[in-house]
Amino acid sequence: MTTTPSTVDTQPAGPAKPEPVSLEIPRISAKSSLVPLGLDKDETVEVPPVSQPMQAGWYKFGPAPGEVGPAVILGHVDGDKKPGIFFRLRELKPGDEILVARQDGKTAKFVVQQLDQIAKSEFPEEQVYGDTGQPELRLITCGGAFDRTEHSYKDNIIVYATLAT
Repeated sequence: MTTTPSTVDTQPAGPAKPEPVSLEIPRISAKSSLVPLGLDKDETVEVPPVSQPMQAGWYKFGPAPGEVGPAVILGHVDGDKKPGIFFRLRELKPGDEILVARQDGKTAKFVVQQLDQIAKSEFPEEQVYGDTGQPELRLITCGGAFDRTEHSYKDNIIVYATLAT
């Protein structure tokens, strides 16, 4: 789904991250628990199982939602011939809210700033995974035309959001 992250969290073990447990996007009626995602053998970010298209996951080697930096949550647009958790992601607009409940009992509230549709071959790695000076969130799914030969969408839909203050 996405290219290799430019940074991997290699910080020494310290206090545990406030892991995210669920995601809610009221505008598009999307709700999902969150599973941790790592890297595939080819060093691209794992995605939730396509057989469970309503399952979203967060990239566990990056910041947790609410921590400084870009937390990344991935989900499918569809799968198993059904709509996925991010089927309506492209409908989000600046100002829309994204809620991420965390293991520590807090909910991080993010506000959409921007939505992009970009060819997978031009994936903006630094813009998605690069350091930021504030807590931010990226939501990523597939989009655009479906390539039947590759059994994959040609583009990614990327939502950029910042923590509400």
